[in-house]
Amino acid sequence: QVQLAESGGGSAQAGESLKLTCVVTGYISRGCGMGWYRQAPGLERELVATISNDGTTSYSDSARGRFTISQDNVKNILYLQMTNLKAEDTAIYYCATRLHHLQECNYWGQGTQVTVSS
Repeated sequence: QVQLAESGGGSAQAGESLKLTCVVTGYISRGCGMGWYRQAPGLERELVATISNDGTTSYSDSARGRFTISQDNVKNILYLQMTNLKAEDTAIYYCATRLHHLQECNYWGQGTQVTVSS
């Protein structure tokens, strides 16, 4: 059984940093890739960053230059280092596969809350 468990969320002041962690248990094909998504109150869920099985990364415009996605393939852990946080980064952050629209890759975590105060 596949499980994705996020941690590392919490409260921060604008300009501070947080690091999110997603521990993956069970088997997910490397081809699915991994990513971080977020959903702010009243808004649709949006992509933050993704990483492919070859290590290629991609970021949303809001995340580029401030956030860094990385993964430890040995420990099956996905990270999101967030720096220079802004109030608009406040959201629930989800760990999921990059190709989650495919049935065989459709895995999501429960989310971790990030709250940034200005």
